Amino acid sequence: MIPDLLRTRPGFSAAAQNTELCEGKVLVNPMDLTGRTILVTGASSGIGRATAVLAGRLGARVVLVARDQQRLEETARMMEDAEAIVAPYDLTQLAGISAWMKELTERSGPLHGLVHSAGRHILRPLRMLKDEQIDEVMTLNFHAALALSRGLRQKGVWQSPASLVYIGSVVGLRGRKGVSAYASSKGALIALTMSLAAELAGDGIRVNCVCPGHTMTELAMKADTAMTSDQAKELESGHLLGAGEPIDVASANCFLLSSAAKWITGTAMVVDGGFLAN
Repeated sequence: MIPDLLRTRPGFSAAAQNTELCEGKVLVNPMDLTGRTILVTGASSGIGRATAVLAGRLGARVVLVARDQQRLEETARMMEDAEAIVAPYDLTQLAGISAWMKELTERSGPLHGLVHSAGRHILRPLRMLKDEQIDEVMTLNFHAALALSRGLRQKGVWQSPASLVYIGSVVGLRGRKGVSAYASSKGALIALTMSLAAELAGDGIRVNCVCPGHTMTELAMKADTAMTSDQAKELESGHLLGAGEPIDVASANCFLLSSAAKWITGTAMVVDGGFLAN
């Protein structure tokens, strides 16, 4: 039997327990996502792909979003028996996001969660930073996040309780040389998180931001090539537990999507291998 403590807690119904018997005891997976539909942007690689695969293994139906359909289909194959919906879209097309989400959820059903993992990184000192580079970073990292949030809030697009998760960065909390545009976009996400958490709590939508340290994604490794060897060594030594892997961040994302995090909203959750503590 499910313990009474778990049975009576909201969000922990017996149907969603993902339990199994082991030596006469019931094991409960508090991160079970069975029966939920989760949209993940940036699902063609890195943190987004790892989040999609893990969410699928936890029982979710996952809507995979990025520009490259072929790479999204690769992600879908990685999900094995989990249900995946491949939905390519260019998130820099901000004006069309709300209508696209409305049409998408008419086919997929309402969303219980959304993870905005798509992003752009740039390593440029201030003297070399161009206006168009600032616009590119802000459009995908911040403006698309706001547009997706607005699209999610449309009638019929979401179902309570729902969870909205942004991928920020520790540089949105502590500055680092050469990433002023990127850090600004991530700092803006943290401010958006706190504001929308207050605004949407009454609608049953939790809003949180995961702030990773240096994570070994294609995006990060591409940015690393612009560093000097001294800069790369400084970055690596700054993480007490070493560089992270996409699954480290994906695990935090899925925790925030699940009922295990039902009392968490408005937070910037640091997942950084000890970078801020160093």
